[in-house]
Amino acid sequence: MQVITPHPSDLGDGFIVHRALPSAARRAVGPFVFLDQFGPVQLAPGKGLDVRPHPHIGLATVSYLFEGTILHRDSLGSVVPIRPGEVNWMTAGRGIVHSERSPDELRADGPRLWGLQFWVALPRELEQCAPAFAHHGADAIPHVVREGARARVVLGEAFDAVSPVALTSPMFLVDVRLEAGAAIELEADYAERAAYVLEGEVRANDDNAATAKEHLIVFDAGETARLTAGSEPAHVVFLGGSPLDAPRFLWWNFVSSERDLILQAQAAWTEQRFPKVPGETEFIPLPARPMPPGSAL
Repeated sequence: MQVITPHPSDLGDGFIVHRALPSAARRAVGPFVFLDQFGPVQLAPGKGLDVRPHPHIGLATVSYLFEGTILHRDSLGSVVPIRPGEVNWMTAGRGIVHSERSPDELRADGPRLWGLQFWVALPRELEQCAPAFAHHGADAIPHVVREGARARVVLGEAFDAVSPVALTSPMFLVDVRLEAGAAIELEADYAERAAYVLEGEVRANDDNAATAKEHLIVFDAGETARLTAGSEPAHVVFLGGSPLDAPRFLWWNFVSSERDLILQAQAAWTEQRFPKVPGETEFIPLPARPMPPGSAL
């Protein structure tokens, strides 16, 4: 078992992002190659989240909120607000562009935001598939009750419940809230498993040391995955799945098993050959930094 301390970044206006994956200690857990926690934050009146249009290839993004609303727009023409408990699954495949912004009607008072974003590496045979977008309401996500615990099976199968989200490879994501002193053991047989602590602190298995919020616990293969909350309630997410089917290159917003596909995507974005997001005129420029050699996950 290992515990990973995410690298926090201040994006301005008090908007802090904690990146647990990829890290120097762990590049991926199952097909999950990226995990960001943003917030919780109360933005100032008149402010809002404004992630301008940017491209992706070779992955699926999963957005999951605990507080606030984000308006998703993409180059397929999707315009969908995501709210707490809902799931956005966006398949980039050979290329998609999207933006993420606070809705105009929430900016006057300053919106609250708190949530997670994941990137899932697509299997090699799907890396160049057609882009797609799917949204699932909070009521569609199954709830599970255990002694001292409430869970929502966001992706995959766990605790005898199955999420309605169509997946590209075996994986799971479960949102768990534990009462003080309560324990829960992951009832899911996946090769790679982890738990990200959002609130409170937990002890993993028989470890006497508690793991605080904003840390990622990665379980060893075959190891029991049991968490016990401390003297206060705890909030965690379990995640994992089958290992990657091949090494992946990850550069900026691009993920691929083939380095050349990332280089092609760089050129396409520089030349603005990706499809446009209807109603958007801004975009995030390609970073100036070069793609380092040998940067496969």
